Amino acid sequence: MVEPVQQFDVISMGRIGIDLHPHRSGVPRARGGSSKGFLGGSAADVAVAAARLGRSTAVISRTGADSFGAYLHQTLTEYGVDTRWVTPVADSSTPVPGAPDLEIHTDELDCFAIRAARILWITGTGLSEEPSRSATLAALKCRDTSGTTVLDLDLDLDRRPAPWIDTARARPDDTDEARPYYAEALRHATVAVGNLDACELATGVRGPRACAEALLAAGVELAVVKLGPQGVLAVHRDGTTAEVPPVPVEVVDGLGAGDAFGGALCHGLLSGWDLERTVRYAGAAGAQVAARPARSPAMPAPAEADGLLNGVAP
Repeated sequence: MVEPVQQFDVISMGRIGIDLHPHRSGVPRARGGSSKGFLGGSAADVAVAAARLGRSTAVISRTGADSFGAYLHQTLTEYGVDTRWVTPVADSSTPVPGAPDLEIHTDELDCFAIRAARILWITGTGLSEEPSRSATLAALKCRDTSGTTVLDLDLDLDRRPAPWIDTARARPDDTDEARPYYAEALRHATVAVGNLDACELATGVRGPRACAEALLAAGVELAVVKLGPQGVLAVHRDGTTAEVPPVPVEVVDGLGAGDAFGGALCHGLLSGWDLERTVRYAGAAGAQVAARPARSPAMPAPAEADGLLNGVAP
């Protein structure tokens, strides 16, 4: 008898690692400040953010076969994230801040679980290098037309595993190399989300509205363009548009803010909220994490997120 496949609300695929955050804000290690390691990485943080909001989540990633890898497993489990697909790479360490998630192989994927998930979250970083690139595209093809598939265009710039990963120094031939992979991924995605630089890298156009229109033309149903201090522009294929201003906060540590945005965006999509409410909620969650030290521990719980939403509602 074949056991039924467990359906997760969100499966995220991509980076997991350890981030260092100062014990005291504004005191760098070079000047005598001490740091503490926390669970980090975009895929891990999105899963944690969604789990904190009551969603069942899992991560597809890889760690080193070391104590740091064991720590990441334990921490994810404590946050309620399933780690069955977070596997060690033999003879590899879990670096700080990077991680060997680019060693995800196609034959390691559980296509039945990927297809069954209500949301699959994948990253542009996963397209940057083999074997992760092939595995990422294979995961997208596993989805076919099932559920919601979110392509996070933002890049983990702390590692730059391929020339085109660094948008600040990207040359025309670098972006030409990257764009076909984005185009293939966008054909299988239903939602694309990213900051303006990442959207430009994926589409070749600049400007919030132009980027949104290019992403819709590439095949997605919803384009979400994050504009930093200018807020967020979200455009649906049916013409629905949300232009949401930023939530003013004093930034303590910007790491993880975009991932909190992503986890809350997943929660809003799963809840069936309208576009305006979903984007406001996501923006408020991101602002809260930016105003707190550390990364994964800063992800808002339901009561905090609801309070943030009420605080920024028109």
